[in-house]
Amino acid sequence: MPELAWRPAKTPERAPLAGETVLLEPLDPERHGDDLFAATANADETWFYLPYGPFGGRDEFIAWLRDRAALKDPLAFAIIDRAAAAARGIATLMSIVPEHGVIEIGHIWLSPQLQRTRQATEAIFLLARSAFDDLGNRRLEWKCDAANSPSRRAAERFGFVFEGVFRHHRVIKGRNRDTAWYSITDAEWPARRADFQAWLAPDNFDSSGRQRRSLGEIRAGVHLTE
Repeated sequence: MPELAWRPAKTPERAPLAGETVLLEPLDPERHGDDLFAATANADETWFYLPYGPFGGRDEFIAWLRDRAALKDPLAFAIIDRAAAAARGIATLMSIVPEHGVIEIGHIWLSPQLQRTRQATEAIFLLARSAFDDLGNRRLEWKCDAANSPSRRAAERFGFVFEGVFRHHRVIKGRNRDTAWYSITDAEWPARRADFQAWLAPDNFDSSGRQRRSLGEIRAGVHLTE
């Protein structure tokens, strides 16, 4: 089998990733903590599939943020909603294996204000673009509890390919977790990038901010009809 014309990927740095509607900043409890804690209000259910949370109060939450911010893998980013000028979520680049060109988007927590928004999609796009275009990875992974239907739908919407389920993969909060695996490869990324860019384009949204075409429709080549 011929050798790959490829070099190991770069390791992600603690540097911001800028988009039109969101800014991803390396997680800083002093800068982002109060915004993020405010965003957790009445949102206990958003932590159900994560191995941590919900939290007993601000002090516990800020202490957890400090622990997360100190890590290089997962490397955590605060998702700043530009319109609100506030941190509304967290996402990480993790399982970083530069020698094989593999990286994962994971530990995603989106507040209710951020879920199912243009900002949330752009945040994932910025991480994926960095993984491939900036760092030079060959494979981008997405893993989630197989019972987590919203996360699985999101992976498919973003163009990740389902690879299978690892049964009895983890014990999370005393529950069994079967893990669903998804990926995008570097050969698939140019088409996925174009899909994201077409969906995020200003002309894909009406005056009320509603999408004109879904990501799935864009991927399927469905054109607007006036």
